[in-house]
Amino acid sequence: MAFAGNSTRTASRVRRWGGLALGTAALGALAWAARGVPTAMGAALPGRGPTGTRVERMRRSPAYDATAGRFRNQAPTTMPGGQQIVRFLGAAVRGGGARQPRQPIPVVAAPPALVGRAAPSAAGGLHVTWYGHASTLVELDGRRVLIDPVWSDRCSPSAQLGPRRLHPAPVALDELPRVDAVVISHDHYDHRDVATVRHLARAGSAPFLVPLGVGAHLERWGVAPDRIIELDWDESATVAGVRFVLTAAQHFSGRGFTRDTTLWGSWVLAGPTRRVFYTGDTGYFDGFARTGAEHGPFDAALVQVGAYSDAWPDIHMTPEEGIQTGLDLRAGLVIPVHWCSYVLALHSWAEPADRAWREAKARSVALAVPRPGERVDVDDPPDVDGWWQLIA
Repeated sequence: MAFAGNSTRTASRVRRWGGLALGTAALGALAWAARGVPTAMGAALPGRGPTGTRVERMRRSPAYDATAGRFRNQAPTTMPGGQQIVRFLGAAVRGGGARQPRQPIPVVAAPPALVGRAAPSAAGGLHVTWYGHASTLVELDGRRVLIDPVWSDRCSPSAQLGPRRLHPAPVALDELPRVDAVVISHDHYDHRDVATVRHLARAGSAPFLVPLGVGAHLERWGVAPDRIIELDWDESATVAGVRFVLTAAQHFSGRGFTRDTTLWGSWVLAGPTRRVFYTGDTGYFDGFARTGAEHGPFDAALVQVGAYSDAWPDIHMTPEEGIQTGLDLRAGLVIPVHWCSYVLALHSWAEPADRAWREAKARSVALAVPRPGERVDVDDPPDVDGWWQLIA
């Protein structure tokens, strides 16, 4: 009986020590995953938000709801609720739905004209190089504009957890060409990351054009205040001969637990002879028709077509809505973005490009679907060849 009692006590100790070890390991794993998270959140942490004249400008914005203390869309917007998010996360963990390609995504190496200190293209040309997801380089009228740059492996506050890149960046961050301006549409993690911003701040002198409030994040990451140009909807700034106009989009913002404390938007890039539009993240709404009438026609439109869901129909467009947006904008060429590089929704990996191509053919809309890294000559775009279908 004494032997049995000793065995029981020993087993109890083993269980306690085992539980303690597991708990310690879990805490260690959590701490490991959380490294760098406060830095990545930027100004989203309590006590780090916008202050001074930045707050005053935000509060004067017609898009700012002073009672709620946050920005709002022009029309009422339905956001996904808690139950929808739980169902989405559960389905994402279970996998399925062909949300990743079966074979490696083909990546086009950067041409010599887009590596390092190479000189810009001819002043009259217009080229678009899509690096994946929303990150894009636009060359217009002899100037270079980098849009929503994300070079990190994950679009997440954690370098260890969150959506991971499905293909390598087509060009190394330190091999990017000199740019004249960096444009950011909003503060979500898949549209800018701290490592990329810090590199761009160190490696060049280009200004960052951002919606109201977003500059507080950049300052946290070391961008000099005199390099930050914050705009409200319908405000503009001219940099290196290119006029940038922030126009309304239908989306939301937030890098922490609160939403809509900074503004979001779409962008008009208007050079002396060429014009490009970038939708940013947005639901479809009548604002694009107004933008097309006021600022169009556009030579090209970079249009969000991925990460849509019935659970959030007001904040991300479907591919069909993206093609309609191209028509509203009177765009000569539509280039789909915001797909391919990360799994951010439950639709299949190839579906955004398939549906956009089908709708473009049905509506007689000129479309280019480049591989990541491929440089598109807007005046002589490549034929759509369905490259993604071969690997889906």
